Amino acid sequence: MNLYTKTEKKHANIPIFIPHEGCPNGCVFCSQKKITGSDERADRNIIPEIEQALSTLDPEKYDTEIAFFGGSFTGIDRAVMERLLKDAYSFIKSGRVSSIRLSTRPDYINEEILGILKNYGVVHIELGIQSSDNAVLQASKRGHTAETSLKACEMIVNSGFVLGGQMMIGLPKSTLKSEIDTAKMICSAGASEARIYPTVVFRHTELCSMAQSGSYIPLSNDEAAVRAAECYKIFMQNGVKVLRVGLQSSENLHCENDVYGGANHPAMGELCESKVYYGIILDRVSEILSSYRGEKTLILECPYKDISKVSGQKKENKKALLLFLNNKGVMVKNIKLVGIFDEAFKINARFAY
Repeated sequence: MNLYTKTEKKHANIPIFIPHEGCPNGCVFCSQKKITGSDERADRNIIPEIEQALSTLDPEKYDTEIAFFGGSFTGIDRAVMERLLKDAYSFIKSGRVSSIRLSTRPDYINEEILGILKNYGVVHIELGIQSSDNAVLQASKRGHTAETSLKACEMIVNSGFVLGGQMMIGLPKSTLKSEIDTAKMICSAGASEARIYPTVVFRHTELCSMAQSGSYIPLSNDEAAVRAAECYKIFMQNGVKVLRVGLQSSENLHCENDVYGGANHPAMGELCESKVYYGIILDRVSEILSSYRGEKTLILECPYKDISKVSGQKKENKKALLLFLNNKGVMVKNIKLVGIFDEAFKINARFAY
């Protein structure tokens, strides 16, 4: 008997990194070689990469997707794009892979391109929207407007693809309000998925020169986590799944020779989600403040997999919560975390002696 049904399988991506050659634009923050860690060309044989990845994945346990990341996939040479899609699609036809995912720019989407993608089994299209504020897009030399992003989203959703919206935190001229507005725009445009990328300042980019001159001030890790958390909450409220916060970890992202500054914490996603948890905890605790009768312990029931996120880095959430309670006249001495839930971001709170 097969113990793993399709609904029980874990999801796995096989990332195929496409270099910068698909994009003629010069965004101030862009350093694709550093982000992808790859010197390979788009016009290469990807079949060995896919075969090698599949050899490490048990097909009984994993639902596998090929993902073209790292560049503007629909902007590369058309013949190369179709060959890459054809090679990836051969794994779908053989039943070894379920679908194809790709990321691209809003201005590289049109009806003809969407027709090609549909023919080759693409299901998920992630759009590098970055911001819904035209002033931010212009300051970042993004090369398209917010209206372009909205039109591309509409075409993708109307064509039956699963839309993912990628946004950035801490771009030039960006504010918390403009970032929240971007998250709301991604939701209203019909996205089912999202990624949040706090800005990393790579050396040898225009953004690095701006930071060195003082015309741009990078966010700290904590500032980026706070702002990303506010956007994360917008996505949660609208049923949009956040796939990732922060760039993929790689040696390049931890090398001083490559990174000048900005939000470059190796666990940015956990920092962000910890901030989200703290807001939920405050809501739950505020609901029970009137029931306090001198108890010395606050018990927080939480997802067992997320106890470290609930506690916060260096227990910062627990420390902040104790201070909050003491300022409210609730003199608890201990906060006990009890992991009992599977469901993420679920919190119950009660006082105990």
